[in-house]
Parts: sequence; structure tokens; C-alpha cells
Amino acid sequence: MRVIIAAAGTAGHINPGLAIANKIKQEEKDSNIIFIGTTRGLENDLVPRAGYKLKTIDAYGLSKKVSIDNIKKMCKTLKGYGDAKKIIKDFKPDIVIGTGGYICGATISAAHKLKIPTLLHESNAFPGRAVKMLAKKTNTILVSFKDAIPRIKKSRNVVYTGTPVKISKKEYSIDKKVKIIKDMGLNEAKPIILVFGGSQGAKKINEAIIEIVKNKLNKNYQIICASGPKQYDVIKEELENSNINNIENIKIVPYIYNMEEVMNVVDVIVSRSGAMTITEISNLGKPSILIPLPNVSHNHQLHNAKVLEKIGAAKILLNDKVEGSLLNKTIEEIILNRRNMEQMGKNALKISTNNVEDKIYDEIRKLVK
Repeated sequence: MRVIIAAAGTAGHINPGLAIANKIKQEEKDSNIIFIGTTRGLENDLVPRAGYKLKTIDAYGLSKKVSIDNIKKMCKTLKGYGDAKKIIKDFKPDIVIGTGGYICGATISAAHKLKIPTLLHESNAFPGRAVKMLAKKTNTILVSFKDAIPRIKKSRNVVYTGTPVKISKKEYSIDKKVKIIKDMGLNEAKPIILVFGGSQGAKKINEAIIEIVKNKLNKNYQIICASGPKQYDVIKEELENSNINNIENIKIVPYIYNMEEVMNVVDVIVSRSGAMTITEISNLGKPSILIPLPNVSHNHQLHNAKVLEKIGAAKILLNDKVEGSLLNKTIEEIILNRRNMEQMGKNALKISTNNVEDKIYDEIRKLVK
């Protein structure tokens, strides 16, 4: 099978594309797969690192506002469409797949024009503008959440598959679980709260954690916080300036490398609500406190968070309202009611997805004759 995958920008767009590519390679070892991206996103690191060839074109999101900058971006995107068309003509794929980012508009449109079968994967509960615009041109749209289906109008075929993620539920022995917890510098006696804001961290969430530390609010629980590499030194300096050197019940690190192990042994997760994070939380069956990233297109992180909130699996705190005392209060509301905490975890499992890669591969095979 010859496949082009369009994915650009963030890991949330690129990693599903890589998972799909790996599944195709697993099923059909002689497959030839290339990626199309931009010169600006994480694809320039993640795609070659995974062993795939990356071709780049220009593509931008188009705003309704009239400005010189937008006109320039429109011209570059039109050129990008032409470049995508040339790449597709030269490569002669059996299918073109898009997994997110502005790159999908140019690439899927070019493939449609050339009568190549197309497939889009939408990770968010609220589909982006590109997916809605491409609905008529795309043979099949795959979605991560059932909530997305009624939001995609005039589509030929929408299929609920879930999102492929690396983290899955593990059943560890007691000794293994204790070792993971001790390696974090914590103990198994108190509930553990995992806090993270994505690979780069989240300033607002980190500030709330600093407030909890300064006021010693976490007497009833422990925290493992991945601050993000860029913000780790800021937090250290803030605590040193406040003469706080010994922190009880809290471990702050720049990054967690064994995230699957850690997510499996903690009791509650506090995080942003990107599509992949929501999928991981539901697959693990963990109660969560979700703080959606503001100022993203269509407020899609809030819609993602509501998927878990409406089934009683998560509590949502809005970014501009988050501070230490509120976060502490919300954590304690969950952990001090053990039965409710366990029920939240069970509720999260209700939207967990299995065999995602198999389902996606089946849809690809239906399009490739």
C-alpha cells in the first residue's frame, strides 16, 4: 500500500498519524508511507525520528479578518495546495490520510481533485474548521468521541473509532506499584495526584501548585507534578525566594519519562484536556480534574473535558478561575470520598476504546481497492 499522511503542528496531530503509519506497516510490511507537513511544527522532529520521510509545504489557518499578513498567508496556502498536488502526483498513493493541522486542507483537497481516496481522523470532540470544510471532499471521517458525530454535517461517512494512544491500563503487582511510587519520591500511604500541563507545562496550573506548596494545603494527599522543562527553573526560583527548600508530600520534576507507569498508579489526574489526554484518562479509568487550555479554536479542549464531565468522571475548572485554594478544595472533594472517587474512575472507563488501530486499519482497507 502506498500512503500519504498529512499531519502538522502539535503532537496531538502527529502521534495519531504515526500510530496509523505503524499499524499499516505492521499489517503490510512492504507499504511505502510518507508524511506531508510544514517546516514549523513538531513533525520535523517526530516524523523523521519515527523513521518516515517528511515532505513540507506551506499551509496556514485563514482568518476572516482582512490584513496584509492574512493575504500573504492565503497566497502561501494556495501555493501549498499546488505543492501538495505535485507530491501526490509524483508519489501516486492509494490513499491520503489527514490527522490534523492546517496541512490537511491543502493535502486532502488536492487528493480529492486527483480522485485519490481520502480519510480524515478528528481527535477532538468539537471538530475543527478544516474537518468541517473538508467533510464533502473526504470519503471517510474517523472520530475519537461520539459527541463529534452530529457536529460534522454533510459528510459522506463518519465512523467512531477512538484515538490511538501509547498509554494503556496495566495491572501491576503490589511490589511493582510500590516501587514506582517510591521511585517518584513518594509513599503508598496517601492518595497521589498527578499534575501536568502537556509536554511544555502549563503556567497557570504550575502557579496553583506553587500556592498549594507555600500554604502547605496538601496534608491529605501527595502530588507528583511535571512542570515542563521551561518552567521548572521558574518554580525552583519561586520556592527558593520564599525560603521553601524542603517540600512535604510533593515531587516536582521537569518531565515524566515513565508516564504510563505513573498514570497507572496515581489516584487522580489534574491536566489540560487535549484529545489524547482525555483518551488516556478514560482508558486508564482515572478520576480527573480538567483545566481546558483557553484560546484554542472552537474552545475544543472545553468540549473534550465535557465528554468526561457529563458522565461523572471529571470535574472542570476554568483556566482563569484556577488558583491554589480552589484546586486544593476540588482535589479534597474527590479524595475524601473514596466511594465517589472509585465511581468516577469506573465512569471514565465507559468511554474507553479498544482495538483502535485495528478499527482504523479496517476503514483504510475499505477505501483501498
